[in-house]
Amino acid sequence: MSADHEHAGPHGYSGDKAALLGRLRRIEGQIRGLQRMVDEDTYCIDVLTQISAAKSALHAVAVGLLEDHLAHCVVDAARAGDPTAKVKEASDAIARLVRS
Repeated sequence: MSADHEHAGPHGYSGDKAALLGRLRRIEGQIRGLQRMVDEDTYCIDVLTQISAAKSALHAVAVGLLEDHLAHCVVDAARAGDPTAKVKEASDAIARLVRS
């Protein structure tokens, strides 16, 4: 996060914060499971499969946050008159997601 971003809440995800936190806790559990798999010398392909699942889960959370950002922050900026900075912010986030 950079200092030039407006962080005044509530954010787009605020209404569904409990669900978002639940998803992140499940992902955290997946990561702990990966650590356990490596500690127990689990077969490489099985570990890689679980890494892929964790990445997919994180990607789904990221897409949901991006949708919330577009629906709330960008729309609010457009209503206020100048969405340029918020659109750029969203475009940059999309570019990072596509690269990952």
